[in-house]
Amino acid sequence: MAGKIGLNVTQICLAEECSEDEIVEELLKLNEDPRVHGVYLHLPQASLTSRVLDTLKPEKDIDGITDLNVGRLARGDLSKGFLSPTASAVLDLLVKHGEFVEMSTRVWHNTEAQENISSKFELWYLTAAYRTQVSLCFLSLSSLSSNSLNIVLSLSFITLLSWFLLFVDQNVVHSCCRWIQEKQYRPWLLRSLKLQPLTPVPSDIEISRAQIPKPVNQLAEEVGLLPEELEAYGRNKAKVRLSLLDRLHTQPDGKYVLVAGITPTPLGEGKSTVTIGLVQALSAHLKLNSFACLRQPSQGPTFGVKGGAAGGGYAQVIPMEEFNLHLTGDIHAITAANNLVAAAIDARMLHEATQSDKALFNRLVPSVNGVRRFSPIQISRLRRLGFNKTDPASLTPQEVSTFVRLDLDPSTITWQRVVDTNDRFLRKITVGQASTEKGQIRETGFDIAVASEIMAILALADSLEDMRNRLARMVVGTSRAGQPVTTEDLGVSGALTVLMKDAIKPTLMQTLEGTPVFVHAGPFANIAHGNSSVLADKLALKLVGRDGFVVTEAGFGADIGMEKFFNIKCRASGLRPNVVVLVATVRALKMHGGGPNVRKHTTNLSLVAGGCHSNLRKQIQIAHLFGVPVVVALNVFKTDTQAEIEHVCQIAKECGASDAVPCHHWAQGGRGSLELAQAVNEAANRPGNFQFLYDIEMPIAEKIRTIAQKVYGADDIELSPTAKDKIDYYNQQGYGLLPICMAKTHLSLSHMPDKKGAPTGFVLPIRDVRASIGAGFIYPLVGTMSTMPGLPTRPCFYDIDLDPVTEEITGLF
Repeated sequence: MAGKIGLNVTQICLAEECSEDEIVEELLKLNEDPRVHGVYLHLPQASLTSRVLDTLKPEKDIDGITDLNVGRLARGDLSKGFLSPTASAVLDLLVKHGEFVEMSTRVWHNTEAQENISSKFELWYLTAAYRTQVSLCFLSLSSLSSNSLNIVLSLSFITLLSWFLLFVDQNVVHSCCRWIQEKQYRPWLLRSLKLQPLTPVPSDIEISRAQIPKPVNQLAEEVGLLPEELEAYGRNKAKVRLSLLDRLHTQPDGKYVLVAGITPTPLGEGKSTVTIGLVQALSAHLKLNSFACLRQPSQGPTFGVKGGAAGGGYAQVIPMEEFNLHLTGDIHAITAANNLVAAAIDARMLHEATQSDKALFNRLVPSVNGVRRFSPIQISRLRRLGFNKTDPASLTPQEVSTFVRLDLDPSTITWQRVVDTNDRFLRKITVGQASTEKGQIRETGFDIAVASEIMAILALADSLEDMRNRLARMVVGTSRAGQPVTTEDLGVSGALTVLMKDAIKPTLMQTLEGTPVFVHAGPFANIAHGNSSVLADKLALKLVGRDGFVVTEAGFGADIGMEKFFNIKCRASGLRPNVVVLVATVRALKMHGGGPNVRKHTTNLSLVAGGCHSNLRKQIQIAHLFGVPVVVALNVFKTDTQAEIEHVCQIAKECGASDAVPCHHWAQGGRGSLELAQAVNEAANRPGNFQFLYDIEMPIAEKIRTIAQKVYGADDIELSPTAKDKIDYYNQQGYGLLPICMAKTHLSLSHMPDKKGAPTGFVLPIRDVRASIGAGFIYPLVGTMSTMPGLPTRPCFYDIDLDPVTEEITGLF
């Protein structure tokens, strides 16, 4: 059905009777083939149906017959379309023989001209007219000398065909050049959405619903994404393919901005809101390319205490309902993958406990049509065991036993099931109580989904291959011989990659002012590293261009999320930040200055100063440990007084901030963060001197001690006997060169949640040390840390409902 002409053009012709469906199927393949830059439809008139023509991509239509290309030609725009090679050949011949006159619509009405055209010329001329479907230049027979006419009409069919093919080749070259040009970086043509802030400020969901977002494919085009790089999930969000990194690999990165915060109150201090307000100010008002990179919120907090994480007021990601709920299903994919591992663990222990070596081997390597073969993942296990064999029949009985038995010690299993709900009653459960499980009873528990190691891997992987390798390295427990057992040993790592293959692509959304946002990954910062994905940042840094900005957020206070961003995420990505935006609020500063947690305060400059000179100063110093300049963003609440605002900004500068500015994005949108945007732009253009806090080759205990003393302000650390044993074990297994991810309360710089300000004189207790080998870090447990939150007396879900008629959601915030 299809014959190749060279490497860049394909001719579709009917070698036999083909149906319209077959032609369409072939065209769809050619549309997606990057090796084909042009398609010529050499089909009978009856086969050139509207469906066939509509299927062919206009950019590959070198014959110029699709409706879009004909329309472009009709208005004289050939910047993207093509002129039919047939028409080009005829008209060029006429021009070369000097018998060409101006454009006219009378060609079809000039009976005399039509009657005098020879059959040969009529064939080509009328074909040209048919192909272009527009007004053509025509031949004025009265002005033609008989000699010239004879020369034109006497041209052989071969000559005319050669002329035609010349223009086919020319169109292919144009198509290829356009294809190459499209692959280059394209300047943004961002159309911002207008805001009309109201006073008083309505609820978050009312503001979100009042703004109509741009179609996501339009937003993608505005920021330089190609249609083939987008996978739409409805009208408002889309996955972005990682092939973008290959296309723009030579493009310089933009500037990298991290938004962190002081130690927060239980309600948070608005880092997400500041992040969104900042990019709205940069893009919509200063006309500087900028991307926000945010974490996907867990449904635990959304229905629990804190609510959603789309920002707030006039600095939001929209639609906020889609952002805060299922989004594109990444957390569900993580839940499915995590629980597949848990199911594989218990099933394997059951089968090993109830079957002989021979029975296990026969089931793990079944005979198919009389032949046994190892699967690739089983050959990988054999290699790790030191067996360089590929024939199942060649294994000795001892090798068979070693191969089929993981011999997991149930007391060492660290892998738990997950669910994306705050459910305190799942913190400890018993499994295997049914009679069918033959006494394989053990205690285990559930974590919240975003605490899964798979979530951390999603956030740190820099390619699909890297994610596959990390998933394979995950350690789920230890054998009775003391050896780590991985998901690769379980044979499940390939299946995990399949479950996660779409989740690895960041999701594109937009702010209230139409500026782009990547939403990807969502690990908590107190029990994981608390940052959005490396891949989202890398994609965004390429898209914004050299002078653009990527603004990402680290969870909780700078001592938690920012420290892990620098020491873990930046080590994994190789990226280096240009500036830190440190978010503070008057209410949190008063708390750190000696006031109560979240009550409304009267004006009290003394409490404000106390919080600035303790917690704010310490968090600025932490950022300076890494050699990064700090801009303090004071997230202004309507209860804050001007005296308090000015006092905070003055003291922040005295404490070492490059600048400190009040931010009114909640009430005004991007316009309320213009001062912040200008301060960030100025700070980001200063030379940086980034450095890590510790050498990765330091002993595990020394890395923990360095963080405790330099970041938290502790005098020293105290390792429990369990923690010491674990550190010794990890050193024996070769895990000593991994960075540290402290699992600590976010409510204090210390391990004591009620100690506010900047505590000193304490010893940091390390009760246990665990390892996320796939994610690539060691995580010490400081004090008592729960990986499954519980619901409060009155959760947020009391206020959430749906109108069954309009399907509008109420109560989300």
